[in-house]
Amino acid sequence: MTEAATLPALSLIGDNPTPLWGMSNAERLRRLARAERLPETASPTGARLFVNLDYVFDPVWLRHMLTLPGTVLMDGSDLVMAHLTGGMTPDDVAAHRGAVTVIDYRDNPQIYNRQLRKLECPFVQRLTPGTRREIERRSYFGAYKGVTDLLTKYLWPELALWLTRFAASIGMTPNMVTAIGAALCVYATYLFAYGHYWTGMLAAFIFMVFDTVDGKLARCTITSSKWGNVADHGVDLVHPPFWWYFWGVGLGTWGLALSDRTFLLVMIAVVAGYVLQRVIEGMFIKDFGMDVHVWRRFDSQFRLITARRNPNIAILFFATLAGRPDVGLIAVAWWTIISLVVHAVQLVQAYAERRAGRPITSWMEDA
Repeated sequence: MTEAATLPALSLIGDNPTPLWGMSNAERLRRLARAERLPETASPTGARLFVNLDYVFDPVWLRHMLTLPGTVLMDGSDLVMAHLTGGMTPDDVAAHRGAVTVIDYRDNPQIYNRQLRKLECPFVQRLTPGTRREIERRSYFGAYKGVTDLLTKYLWPELALWLTRFAASIGMTPNMVTAIGAALCVYATYLFAYGHYWTGMLAAFIFMVFDTVDGKLARCTITSSKWGNVADHGVDLVHPPFWWYFWGVGLGTWGLALSDRTFLLVMIAVVAGYVLQRVIEGMFIKDFGMDVHVWRRFDSQFRLITARRNPNIAILFFATLAGRPDVGLIAVAWWTIISLVVHAVQLVQAYAERRAGRPITSWMEDA
Protein backbone atom coordinates (compact mmCIF):
# COMPACT_ATOMS: atom_id res chain seq x y z
CA MET A 1 0.00 0.00 0.00
CA THR A 2 1.25 3.50 -0.82
CA GLU A 3 2.45 5.57 2.17
CA ALA A 4 0.08 8.44 2.96
CA ALA A 5 2.96 10.94 2.97
CA THR A 6 3.93 10.02 -0.59
CA LEU A 7 0.46 9.97 -2.13
CA PRO A 8 0.20 12.31 -5.11
CA ALA A 9 -2.32 15.13 -5.39
CA LEU A 10 -4.89 14.87 -8.17
CA SER A 11 -4.41 17.24 -11.12
CA LEU A 12 -7.05 17.21 -13.85
CA ILE A 13 -6.13 17.96 -17.45
CA GLY A 14 -8.68 19.57 -19.76
CA ASP A 15 -12.46 19.40 -19.46
CA ASN A 16 -15.20 17.00 -20.51
CA PRO A 17 -18.94 17.79 -20.27
CA THR A 18 -20.09 14.26 -21.15
CA PRO A 19 -21.80 12.72 -18.08
CA LEU A 20 -21.12 9.21 -16.84
CA TRP A 21 -23.39 7.44 -14.34
CA GLY A 22 -25.13 10.77 -13.74
CA MET A 23 -21.96 12.77 -12.98
CA SER A 24 -19.14 14.50 -14.80
CA ASN A 25 -15.82 12.77 -15.33
CA ALA A 26 -14.19 15.40 -13.11
CA GLU A 27 -16.59 14.59 -10.26
CA ARG A 28 -15.99 10.88 -10.74
CA LEU A 29 -12.24 11.40 -10.45
CA ARG A 30 -12.62 13.61 -7.38
CA ARG A 31 -14.68 10.85 -5.75
CA LEU A 32 -11.98 8.32 -6.63
CA ALA A 33 -9.34 10.64 -5.17
CA ARG A 34 -11.30 11.01 -1.92
CA ALA A 35 -11.78 7.25 -1.72
CA GLU A 36 -7.99 6.79 -2.00
CA ARG A 37 -7.39 9.72 0.41
CA LEU A 38 -5.27 11.67 -2.01
CA PRO A 39 -4.10 15.04 -0.64
CA GLU A 40 -5.41 18.28 -2.10
CA THR A 41 -1.89 19.70 -2.46
CA ALA A 42 1.31 18.06 -3.66
CA SER A 43 3.46 16.18 -1.15
CA PRO A 44 6.99 17.33 -0.22
CA THR A 45 8.23 15.18 -3.11
CA GLY A 46 6.09 17.20 -5.51
CA ALA A 47 4.09 14.11 -6.39
CA ARG A 48 1.04 14.68 -8.56
CA LEU A 49 -1.32 12.35 -10.40
CA PHE A 50 -2.21 13.99 -13.71
CA VAL A 51 -5.37 12.65 -15.33
CA ASN A 52 -6.67 13.46 -18.79
CA LEU A 53 -10.42 14.17 -18.60
CA ASP A 54 -10.83 12.99 -22.19
CA TYR A 55 -10.44 9.45 -20.82
CA VAL A 56 -12.28 7.16 -18.43
CA PHE A 57 -10.59 4.15 -16.89
CA ASP A 58 -11.30 1.38 -14.42
CA PRO A 59 -10.54 2.49 -10.81
CA VAL A 60 -8.02 -0.35 -10.66
CA TRP A 61 -5.77 1.72 -12.92
CA LEU A 62 -5.75 4.61 -10.46
CA ARG A 63 -4.88 2.33 -7.52
CA HIS A 64 -2.20 0.65 -9.63
CA MET A 65 -0.64 3.94 -10.71
CA LEU A 66 -0.52 5.20 -7.13
CA THR A 67 2.05 2.50 -6.41
CA LEU A 68 4.20 3.50 -9.41
CA PRO A 69 5.74 6.99 -9.10
CA GLY A 70 7.47 8.08 -12.28
CA THR A 71 5.03 6.13 -14.46
CA VAL A 72 2.88 7.27 -17.37
CA LEU A 73 -0.14 5.44 -18.73
CA MET A 74 -0.61 6.00 -22.46
CA ASP A 75 -3.21 5.04 -25.03
CA GLY A 76 -0.96 4.92 -28.05
CA SER A 77 0.32 8.50 -28.41
CA ASP A 78 -2.24 10.00 -25.95
CA LEU A 79 -1.52 10.47 -22.27
CA VAL A 80 -4.19 9.02 -19.98
CA MET A 81 -2.61 9.35 -16.56
CA ALA A 82 0.82 10.19 -15.14
CA HIS A 83 2.19 9.78 -11.60
CA LEU A 84 5.03 12.31 -11.58
CA THR A 85 7.33 13.59 -8.84
CA GLY A 86 9.88 16.35 -8.36
CA GLY A 87 7.67 18.99 -9.93
CA MET A 88 7.63 17.22 -13.31
CA THR A 89 4.55 17.81 -15.50
CA PRO A 90 3.19 15.95 -18.53
CA ASP A 91 4.83 18.58 -20.74
CA ASP A 92 8.22 17.42 -19.40
CA VAL A 93 7.67 13.73 -20.16
CA ALA A 94 8.84 13.84 -23.76
CA ALA A 95 12.08 15.55 -22.78
CA HIS A 96 12.70 13.12 -19.89
CA ARG A 97 11.56 9.90 -21.53
CA GLY A 98 14.34 7.91 -19.89
CA ALA A 99 13.31 9.11 -16.44
CA VAL A 100 9.79 7.70 -16.60
CA THR A 101 8.24 4.28 -17.14
CA VAL A 102 5.64 4.13 -19.88
CA ILE A 103 2.72 1.68 -19.83
CA ASP A 104 0.83 1.52 -23.11
CA TYR A 105 -2.76 0.34 -22.72
CA ARG A 106 -2.65 -1.05 -26.24
CA ASP A 107 -0.05 -3.59 -25.10
CA ASN A 108 -2.83 -5.23 -23.01
CA PRO A 109 -1.06 -5.10 -19.61
CA GLN A 110 -2.56 -7.48 -17.01
CA ILE A 111 -3.35 -6.44 -13.45
CA TYR A 112 -4.52 -8.73 -10.64
CA ASN A 113 -7.49 -7.19 -8.83
CA ARG A 114 -7.46 -8.68 -5.32
CA GLN A 115 -10.71 -7.02 -4.28
CA LEU A 116 -12.71 -8.44 -7.20
CA ARG A 117 -10.67 -11.64 -7.53
CA LYS A 118 -9.74 -11.43 -11.20
CA LEU A 119 -6.79 -11.00 -13.56
CA GLU A 120 -7.38 -8.75 -16.55
CA CYS A 121 -6.43 -5.64 -18.47
CA PRO A 122 -8.78 -3.02 -16.93
CA PHE A 123 -10.48 -0.81 -19.49
CA VAL A 124 -9.30 2.60 -20.69
CA GLN A 125 -11.48 4.49 -23.18
CA ARG A 126 -12.00 7.98 -24.55
CA LEU A 127 -15.23 9.53 -23.21
CA THR A 128 -17.56 11.07 -25.80
CA PRO A 129 -21.36 11.22 -26.09
CA GLY A 130 -21.09 8.32 -28.53
CA THR A 131 -19.03 6.10 -26.19
CA ARG A 132 -20.77 6.98 -22.90
CA ARG A 133 -23.13 3.99 -22.77
CA GLU A 134 -20.37 1.59 -23.84
CA ILE A 135 -18.14 2.95 -21.07
CA GLU A 136 -20.92 2.58 -18.52
CA ARG A 137 -21.29 -1.02 -19.62
CA ARG A 138 -17.54 -1.64 -19.37
CA SER A 139 -17.28 0.01 -15.96
CA TYR A 140 -20.27 -2.02 -14.74
CA PHE A 141 -18.80 -5.33 -15.85
CA GLY A 142 -15.42 -4.16 -14.60
CA ALA A 143 -16.99 -4.02 -11.13
CA TYR A 144 -18.02 -7.68 -11.33
CA LYS A 145 -16.14 -10.24 -9.29
CA GLY A 146 -14.17 -12.61 -11.45
CA VAL A 147 -14.80 -15.50 -9.04
CA THR A 148 -18.42 -15.91 -7.97
CA ASP A 149 -21.41 -18.24 -8.43
CA LEU A 150 -23.02 -19.30 -11.70
CA LEU A 151 -26.20 -17.28 -11.28
CA THR A 152 -24.44 -14.01 -10.48
CA LYS A 153 -21.91 -14.53 -13.25
CA TYR A 154 -24.20 -15.66 -16.06
CA LEU A 155 -27.94 -15.35 -15.30
CA TRP A 156 -28.71 -11.74 -14.41
CA PRO A 157 -25.80 -9.40 -15.29
CA GLU A 158 -27.79 -7.69 -18.07
CA LEU A 159 -30.85 -7.16 -15.86
CA ALA A 160 -28.67 -5.85 -13.05
CA LEU A 161 -26.93 -3.48 -15.50
CA TRP A 162 -30.29 -2.01 -16.56
CA LEU A 163 -31.34 -1.61 -12.90
CA THR A 164 -27.99 -0.05 -11.97
CA ARG A 165 -28.35 2.51 -14.77
CA PHE A 166 -31.93 3.25 -13.70
CA ALA A 167 -30.97 3.63 -10.04
CA ALA A 168 -28.12 6.00 -10.95
CA SER A 169 -30.39 8.05 -13.24
CA ILE A 170 -32.96 8.73 -10.48
CA GLY A 171 -30.36 9.37 -7.79
CA MET A 172 -30.86 6.21 -5.73
CA THR A 173 -28.04 5.41 -3.32
CA PRO A 174 -26.62 1.91 -2.82
CA ASN A 175 -28.02 1.92 0.73
CA MET A 176 -31.54 2.47 -0.63
CA VAL A 177 -31.14 -0.56 -2.90
CA THR A 178 -29.79 -2.59 0.04
CA ALA A 179 -32.79 -1.61 2.18
CA ILE A 180 -35.31 -2.63 -0.50
CA GLY A 181 -33.45 -5.90 -1.00
CA ALA A 182 -33.43 -6.61 2.74
CA ALA A 183 -37.21 -6.12 2.89
CA LEU A 184 -37.63 -8.57 0.01
CA CYS A 185 -35.32 -11.02 1.77
CA VAL A 186 -37.54 -10.97 4.87
CA TYR A 187 -40.67 -11.26 2.71
CA ALA A 188 -39.23 -14.31 0.92
CA THR A 189 -38.56 -15.92 4.32
CA TYR A 190 -42.20 -15.34 5.30
CA LEU A 191 -43.47 -16.84 2.04
CA PHE A 192 -41.25 -19.93 2.41
CA ALA A 193 -42.64 -20.53 5.91
CA TYR A 194 -46.15 -20.87 4.46
CA GLY A 195 -45.14 -22.99 1.51
CA HIS A 196 -45.61 -20.22 -1.05
CA TYR A 197 -42.43 -21.34 -2.77
CA TRP A 198 -42.99 -19.83 -6.20
CA THR A 199 -43.81 -16.33 -4.95
CA GLY A 200 -41.08 -16.75 -2.34
CA MET A 201 -38.53 -17.60 -5.01
CA LEU A 202 -39.67 -14.61 -7.07
CA ALA A 203 -39.07 -12.32 -4.07
CA ALA A 204 -35.77 -14.10 -3.45
CA PHE A 205 -34.76 -13.68 -7.11
CA ILE A 206 -35.42 -9.93 -7.03
CA PHE A 207 -33.51 -9.67 -3.76
CA MET A 208 -30.55 -11.56 -5.22
CA VAL A 209 -30.48 -9.26 -8.26
CA PHE A 210 -30.66 -6.22 -5.96
CA ASP A 211 -27.80 -7.75 -3.99
CA THR A 212 -25.77 -7.41 -7.19
CA VAL A 213 -27.10 -3.95 -8.03
CA ASP A 214 -26.22 -2.23 -4.74
CA GLY A 215 -22.57 -3.24 -4.99
CA LYS A 216 -22.28 -2.33 -8.67
CA LEU A 217 -24.04 1.01 -8.07
CA ALA A 218 -21.60 1.80 -5.26
CA ARG A 219 -18.57 0.95 -7.39
CA CYS A 220 -19.79 2.63 -10.58
CA THR A 221 -20.82 5.87 -8.86
CA ILE A 222 -17.90 5.75 -6.37
CA THR A 223 -20.27 5.94 -3.39
CA SER A 224 -19.12 2.96 -1.34
CA SER A 225 -19.30 3.47 2.41
CA LYS A 226 -18.15 1.51 5.42
CA TRP A 227 -21.63 1.10 6.89
CA GLY A 228 -23.21 0.37 3.54
CA ASN A 229 -20.70 -2.42 3.08
CA VAL A 230 -21.44 -3.74 6.58
CA ALA A 231 -25.20 -3.69 5.94
CA ASP A 232 -24.90 -5.40 2.56
CA HIS A 233 -22.57 -8.14 3.74
CA GLY A 234 -24.42 -8.49 7.04
CA VAL A 235 -27.68 -9.34 5.30
CA ASP A 236 -25.83 -11.71 2.93
CA LEU A 237 -24.15 -13.50 5.81
CA VAL A 238 -27.11 -13.97 8.13
CA HIS A 239 -30.19 -14.81 6.05
CA PRO A 240 -29.44 -18.13 4.22
CA PRO A 241 -29.95 -20.48 7.22
CA PHE A 242 -33.32 -18.80 7.90
CA TRP A 243 -34.40 -19.42 4.31
CA TRP A 244 -33.55 -23.12 4.53
CA TYR A 245 -35.21 -23.52 7.94
CA PHE A 246 -38.48 -21.87 6.92
CA TRP A 247 -38.44 -23.73 3.60
CA GLY A 248 -38.55 -26.89 5.70
CA VAL A 249 -41.37 -25.47 7.84
CA GLY A 250 -43.42 -24.71 4.72
CA LEU A 251 -43.25 -28.30 3.44
CA GLY A 252 -46.27 -29.18 5.61
CA THR A 253 -48.59 -27.13 3.40
CA TRP A 254 -47.57 -29.35 0.47
CA GLY A 255 -48.17 -32.52 2.48
CA LEU A 256 -44.44 -33.22 2.27
CA ALA A 257 -43.32 -32.42 5.82
CA LEU A 258 -40.13 -34.18 6.83
CA SER A 259 -40.11 -36.37 9.92
CA ASP A 260 -38.80 -34.69 13.06
CA ARG A 261 -35.58 -36.71 12.90
CA THR A 262 -34.98 -36.02 9.21
CA PHE A 263 -35.78 -32.33 9.63
CA LEU A 264 -33.30 -32.08 12.53
CA LEU A 265 -30.55 -33.80 10.54
CA VAL A 266 -31.19 -31.62 7.49
CA MET A 267 -31.06 -28.45 9.59
CA ILE A 268 -27.83 -29.53 11.29
CA ALA A 269 -26.32 -30.17 7.86
CA VAL A 270 -27.40 -26.92 6.20
CA VAL A 271 -26.82 -24.61 9.19
CA ALA A 272 -23.66 -26.16 10.65
CA GLY A 273 -22.27 -26.78 7.17
CA TYR A 274 -22.89 -23.18 6.14
CA VAL A 275 -21.33 -21.75 9.32
CA LEU A 276 -18.30 -24.04 9.13
CA GLN A 277 -17.70 -23.15 5.48
CA ARG A 278 -17.71 -19.47 6.43
CA VAL A 279 -15.31 -20.21 9.28
CA ILE A 280 -12.95 -22.03 6.90
CA GLU A 281 -13.08 -19.09 4.46
CA GLY A 282 -12.28 -16.71 7.32
CA MET A 283 -9.37 -18.87 8.51
CA PHE A 284 -7.94 -18.96 5.00
CA ILE A 285 -8.08 -15.17 4.70
CA LYS A 286 -6.55 -14.75 8.17
CA ASP A 287 -3.72 -17.24 7.68
CA PHE A 288 -2.95 -16.77 3.98
CA GLY A 289 -4.10 -13.21 3.26
CA MET A 290 -6.47 -14.09 0.43
CA ASP A 291 -9.79 -15.74 -0.36
CA VAL A 292 -9.74 -19.54 -0.56
CA HIS A 293 -11.57 -19.32 -3.89
CA VAL A 294 -8.66 -17.66 -5.68
CA TRP A 295 -5.86 -19.99 -4.61
CA ARG A 296 -5.92 -22.50 -7.49
CA ARG A 297 -7.93 -22.71 -10.69
CA PHE A 298 -9.99 -25.55 -9.24
CA ASP A 299 -10.88 -23.41 -6.22
CA SER A 300 -12.13 -20.62 -8.51
CA GLN A 301 -14.14 -23.08 -10.60
CA PHE A 302 -15.68 -24.74 -7.56
CA ARG A 303 -16.87 -21.33 -6.31
CA LEU A 304 -19.30 -21.33 -9.25
CA ILE A 305 -21.32 -24.14 -7.67
CA THR A 306 -20.32 -24.32 -4.00
CA ALA A 307 -23.18 -24.56 -1.50
CA ARG A 308 -23.92 -20.89 -1.02
CA ARG A 309 -27.27 -19.16 -1.32
CA ASN A 310 -27.58 -18.85 -5.11
CA PRO A 311 -26.60 -22.42 -6.10
CA ASN A 312 -28.82 -23.73 -3.32
CA ILE A 313 -31.79 -21.72 -4.59
CA ALA A 314 -31.18 -23.22 -8.04
CA ILE A 315 -31.37 -26.71 -6.52
CA LEU A 316 -34.63 -25.83 -4.76
CA PHE A 317 -36.07 -24.29 -7.92
CA PHE A 318 -35.61 -27.41 -10.02
CA ALA A 319 -36.83 -29.67 -7.22
CA THR A 320 -39.98 -27.56 -6.82
CA LEU A 321 -40.45 -27.59 -10.59
CA ALA A 322 -40.54 -31.39 -10.28
CA GLY A 323 -43.09 -31.09 -7.46
CA ARG A 324 -40.66 -32.19 -4.72
CA PRO A 325 -39.48 -29.22 -2.65
CA ASP A 326 -38.75 -31.70 0.15
CA VAL A 327 -36.21 -33.57 -1.98
CA GLY A 328 -34.73 -30.18 -2.91
CA LEU A 329 -34.08 -29.34 0.74
CA ILE A 330 -32.49 -32.73 1.36
CA ALA A 331 -30.33 -32.21 -1.75
CA VAL A 332 -29.23 -28.82 -0.39
CA ALA A 333 -28.20 -30.55 2.85
CA TRP A 334 -26.11 -33.15 1.01
CA TRP A 335 -24.54 -30.53 -1.26
CA THR A 336 -23.67 -28.43 1.78
CA ILE A 337 -21.89 -31.40 3.37
CA ILE A 338 -19.98 -32.14 0.15
CA SER A 339 -18.97 -28.48 -0.21
CA LEU A 340 -17.86 -28.38 3.42
CA VAL A 341 -15.60 -31.39 2.83
CA VAL A 342 -14.10 -29.71 -0.25
CA HIS A 343 -13.44 -26.52 1.72
CA ALA A 344 -11.88 -28.46 4.61
CA VAL A 345 -9.57 -30.29 2.18
CA GLN A 346 -8.59 -26.95 0.60
CA LEU A 347 -7.62 -25.58 4.02
CA VAL A 348 -5.64 -28.70 5.00
CA GLN A 349 -3.81 -28.67 1.67
CA ALA A 350 -2.89 -25.01 2.13
CA TYR A 351 -1.43 -25.67 5.58
CA ALA A 352 0.52 -28.62 4.15
CA GLU A 353 1.90 -26.44 1.36
CA ARG A 354 3.04 -23.85 3.86
CA ARG A 355 4.68 -26.44 6.10
CA ALA A 356 6.56 -27.69 3.04
CA GLY A 357 7.92 -24.18 2.56
CA ARG A 358 5.95 -23.43 -0.60
CA PRO A 359 4.28 -20.01 -0.89
CA ILE A 360 0.51 -19.73 -1.00
CA THR A 361 -0.32 -17.31 -3.82
CA SER A 362 -3.29 -16.94 -6.13
CA TRP A 363 -3.04 -18.60 -9.53
CA MET A 364 -4.09 -15.23 -10.98
CA GLU A 365 -1.19 -13.45 -9.30
CA ASP A 366 1.19 -16.11 -10.59
CA ALA A 367 -0.23 -15.59 -14.07
